[in-house]
Amino acid sequence: MDSLRNAPLNGLRAVEAVARLGSLRAAAAELGVSTGAVSQQVARTEAALGRQLFERAPGGLQVMPGAEDVMRLLSDGFGRIAAAVELTRRDRAQILTISVAPIFAARWLIWRLPEFTRAHPEIKVRLDSDVTLVDPNAGDVDFAIRIGRGPYPGLTADHLLDQLVIPVCNADWAARIKAPADFGKVPIIRDARAMFDWDVWLGPEGESPAILGEGPVFNEASLGLDAAMAGEGVLLAFETLCHDALERGQISAPIPRYHPTGLSYWLVSAAERSLSTPQRQFRTWLKGALAASGMG
Repeated sequence: MDSLRNAPLNGLRAVEAVARLGSLRAAAAELGVSTGAVSQQVARTEAALGRQLFERAPGGLQVMPGAEDVMRLLSDGFGRIAAAVELTRRDRAQILTISVAPIFAARWLIWRLPEFTRAHPEIKVRLDSDVTLVDPNAGDVDFAIRIGRGPYPGLTADHLLDQLVIPVCNADWAARIKAPADFGKVPIIRDARAMFDWDVWLGPEGESPAILGEGPVFNEASLGLDAAMAGEGVLLAFETLCHDALERGQISAPIPRYHPTGLSYWLVSAAERSLSTPQRQFRTWLKGALAASGMG
């Protein structure tokens, strides 16, 4: 760190901001100082370093050829400093933001969150229920719960459980199904957005999806489960969707065998940041709650 002794930190901030934003004015707005102050800081920093970093042109300051690596390292360094400051703020604020698919949130997670709240009343949990994949390295999302094959480059991914599927329907249809081949004799409810098809369940049972007939199609698995409860047919449901409904007796599994889809649930976080105290506590609780459920 001796090389920093003669390098003005505020000047380096000004240099990085000008290089990243492309103008003295934009850098001044971000740093909350005047344009003249930024210009002076840049000049003083160049003098302290004994190297010209910008070329003065009619259109403004341009990074000198060969100084690109300097700017990249400065940007990375200040980005890490900002992340460190943000980490202390997140620990102090005790706020946990989790991005999670709406179905997992509504059908499983929301019913168990009170357990976490009772154990950690000081932590405020904010659920961001959206199907859009977010990047925990950017923004204020602490965790994202993803379904996929993993791993996720540039992120830390903890395996939660394998995704399993099982056919479900109401009691009337279940009474007519004694063997896998009987699914060819009943209406099949389909999820248009499903990441798997019936072959992942019928294949291990020695049958082909070709035996299946028609039935209603929905663009959301949760609607498909409600339709199965209402008696519209059989849905090949993933375990986190139907687990509680099966436990409560709201729906039946005529052939109670689960098969894997090849996908898994992952708890994803930023790779460049250590976990905050609220994150560590939530991760421990979530894994314990999943283990207690017996899923996967």
